Amino acid sequence: MTDKILTTENVRLYYGKKEALHGINLDYDQYGITALIGPSGSGKSTYLRALNRMHDLTDNVTVNGTFLFKGADIYSPSTDKVELRKQIGMVFQQPNPFPFSIYDNVAFGLRISGMHNKAELDEIVETSLKQAAVWDEVKDTLHKSALSLSGGQQQRVSIARALATSPEILLLDEPTSALDPVSAHLVENTLLDIRDKYTLIVVTHSMSQASRISDRTAFFMNGNLIEVNNTKKIFLDPDQQETQDYISGRFG
Repeated sequence: MTDKILTTENVRLYYGKKEALHGINLDYDQYGITALIGPSGSGKSTYLRALNRMHDLTDNVTVNGTFLFKGADIYSPSTDKVELRKQIGMVFQQPNPFPFSIYDNVAFGLRISGMHNKAELDEIVETSLKQAAVWDEVKDTLHKSALSLSGGQQQRVSIARALATSPEILLLDEPTSALDPVSAHLVENTLLDIRDKYTLIVVTHSMSQASRISDRTAFFMNGNLIEVNNTKKIFLDPDQQETQDYISGRFG
């Protein structure tokens, strides 16, 4: 059996006194794509953000349970959150490039880590933009503002920025929902291209996207994990009636 890169056990999350996640147990192999699906308000994005302590930035949120990244406790007081978020990167629903050049966007995390060697920066920026499948579109305009790019290009630059710090896990919270179908397709292809090098955890509202790109799918409902299995099984022969009802469009 392969060692799990990330394990979460009995995850409970509270907004004030209201319990939003009710004991989630999910673990992840190294590499591949896991899709988190479920209706709005089911807890999938809430769970995703707990994986690199994004809730630390929000008042009145309590997170309980076990979160182990390569065997180390993500929620230990000794965990360096900046270092953690380099290793478990995040890409958001809305493309969020910083208001400076494409190059400086991708180099941002590297410079914060103390890397200032131009040749090294050049190499990692190029590699990251190539991995994010946007290099050919921006290589001649690296010093233009990233805000001048299309939405799909901005999202792929955001992915490149996350990849530049050499994460092992990439969390993607509905990464294509704000994009047109052509741009969404390019981002999906990017994720398929890098699935053998990273562990990708993708929240998506699109069942067709989950079925196209993921190796494994987890179905959330009302703050519970209803079922997790390989994607083909979830979509063709789920074990739980609630999963069948959601997949077939009876609710959600």
